[in-house]
Amino acid sequence: MTQTDMMDPALARDLDEEERPTRDAVWRGLALRCPSCGKGRMFDGYLHVADHCPACGETLSHHRADDGPAYLTILLVGHIMAPLILIVFEVWRPAPLVLAGGFTVGCVALSLFLLPRLKGMVVAIQWAKRMHGFGGQD
Repeated sequence: MTQTDMMDPALARDLDEEERPTRDAVWRGLALRCPSCGKGRMFDGYLHVADHCPACGETLSHHRADDGPAYLTILLVGHIMAPLILIVFEVWRPAPLVLAGGFTVGCVALSLFLLPRLKGMVVAIQWAKRMHGFGGQD
């Protein structure tokens, strides 16, 4: 009998599983790629996570991204655009409608750019940390 046979089964399973590189997974998620192989596309559409990676077959349907990516997007867009609004207003003094129109378009464009990338990052972190069924357990 080995030492892992005498351990708690959950602990033995954790010791037997290889470490998943979180940093690599996060970069792959930000690039909208599979956190496991980095080759297959993570999304079927704009925000719909594919059930399986087309390249390596990794199951991605376990994710529970929920509202996390939306909160992160709002946080980042707010922290990026608020100082820019102040700088643009103080330096160039555009008309209020020009300022509002320009920054409305900018906020929407930045939000549409960041949202799928942040969702990919959240799914990749869940995969790397073996959360929500990504570790093989039901």
